[in-house]
Amino acid sequence: MRPKNAKIVEIVCETPSVRTLRFDIAFDPVPGQYLMVWIRGVDEIPMSISYKDGITVQQVGEATGAIFDLEVGDSLGLRGPLGNGFSLLGEEILLVGGGVGAAPLALLGEEAKERGMEVTTVLGVRCCDDLIFRERFEGAGELVITTDDGSMGICGRASAGLSCLDLQDFDQIYLCGPEPMMADVIGRCRGMEAKIQASIDRYFKCGLGICGSCSIDPEGIRPCVEGPVIRGDKLVGTEFGRYKRGPSGRKR
Repeated sequence: MRPKNAKIVEIVCETPSVRTLRFDIAFDPVPGQYLMVWIRGVDEIPMSISYKDGITVQQVGEATGAIFDLEVGDSLGLRGPLGNGFSLLGEEILLVGGGVGAAPLALLGEEAKERGMEVTTVLGVRCCDDLIFRERFEGAGELVITTDDGSMGICGRASAGLSCLDLQDFDQIYLCGPEPMMADVIGRCRGMEAKIQASIDRYFKCGLGICGSCSIDPEGIRPCVEGPVIRGDKLVGTEFGRYKRGPSGRKR
């Protein structure tokens, strides 16, 4: 699949280190799918889709830094949507997001709201200044906020927000964020793993299932093609949340 040329029509600064880019083309994604984003002359990286015509980027390295240098009118090459997204099931659902992991969940929450589902969201961030898409989640349903430093909501990580909820009330639980956070949530939901869907962010070289750089030991699950959304019971007993591999293939 060759990249499509997409012109940037809007840039929104969500936080000092997070920006949303809207394009002149829409992708019609299933929430949770991703795009391979080609920054010409730099790299191609996977990015979750946060709007039907946009992505939300956190500046963490060379490629994302190059994206932050772009302006309205510049363009990127986009392949996708790729992978398997979230499946909306049941009548009452819970979204649990950490940091920029809120991006695909915001799109999911809006679609669930349109279908008449009851949506509850738990968002965990380091501090109040890192919170993104608050209005979108509040528009979808109840919102619980946690902050590592206690500057807003419940003091603690996203999983701390689960203490004020009865998890048995939810037909499905959707996760996106740092792996340790998601692994912690799955661990707190003993016997409920089959109704958890987790969106996994790993280093994707190809996005085609060929290179294996994103594989999860010991089963060899490839999030780029068999995910990025994987059911929670498929992750139990794997290395999920304990380590993953970088560009060289080394564990980190």
